[in-house]
Amino acid sequence: MPEACLEFYTKNMGLELVEDGEYALVFKLKSLELRISKVPAFNPHPFTVLDWMVEDLDVAMNLLERKGVTFEIFKGMGQDERGVWQVPNGKTKIAWFKDPDGNVLSISQRAE
Repeated sequence: MPEACLEFYTKNMGLELVEDGEYALVFKLKSLELRISKVPAFNPHPFTVLDWMVEDLDVAMNLLERKGVTFEIFKGMGQDERGVWQVPNGKTKIAWFKDPDGNVLSISQRAE
């Protein structure tokens, strides 16, 4: 589903498209690039494949929700009502969501 992926990463995630090639979509991430391969068949993994560190998890979640992102709540994880899980040491908070292909993505905030 390259079209759905392209729309999700540009409109929902706000990433800048660098290239929509025959084999991959490439997005700009500040001074880095994110390359997403185009494949004929794909089975997503049940674990996080990509995470973005954010300064303020609540602000980032609000922004993504306004853009149509839905956060996941996983049974037995002990997340709050919004889907935020706090690492037992209390220094990191994480929220998960999925892209159109079912990849598990997350945003996280690490306390100083």
